[in-house]
Amino acid sequence: MKIAEIHTSKGVMKIKFFEEDAPGTVANFVKLSESGYYDGLTFHRVIPNFVIQGGCPDGTGAGGPGYSIDCELDGNNQYHDKGVLSMAHAGKNTGGSQFFVCHNRENTQHLDKHHTCFAKVVDGLDIVDDIRQGDEIEKIVITEE
Repeated sequence: MKIAEIHTSKGVMKIKFFEEDAPGTVANFVKLSESGYYDGLTFHRVIPNFVIQGGCPDGTGAGGPGYSIDCELDGNNQYHDKGVLSMAHAGKNTGGSQFFVCHNRENTQHLDKHHTCFAKVVDGLDIVDDIRQGDEIEKIVITEE
């Protein structure tokens, strides 16, 4: 089972992937991470009590990797709880590299079955609340557990 560490300017968040529920999304995130795509990008969008969002190469929220991936919405873990990582998109099947991490369930449950949940923070959850707009994703390290 693959896991990842998202190294940020505020600390490290360890995440576990939902490989069974969102295999294509996980594979895409792993591929981008291992290629260094996310290194040095920022969390360009932070909405308190909602989400922190990163993965835009130009830092505006409009950029991506140059391709789109399909949404995977039918798995068992498609619920936007605190610490869940989900794919941002501009409409169904338009995601690519941008992802967000949820602050809580109360304000994100309307995203269920609309955005693909593909991982969850299992260590360093407090860092999600510490991230501010412009904070850097230093690197993402993928390992096997």
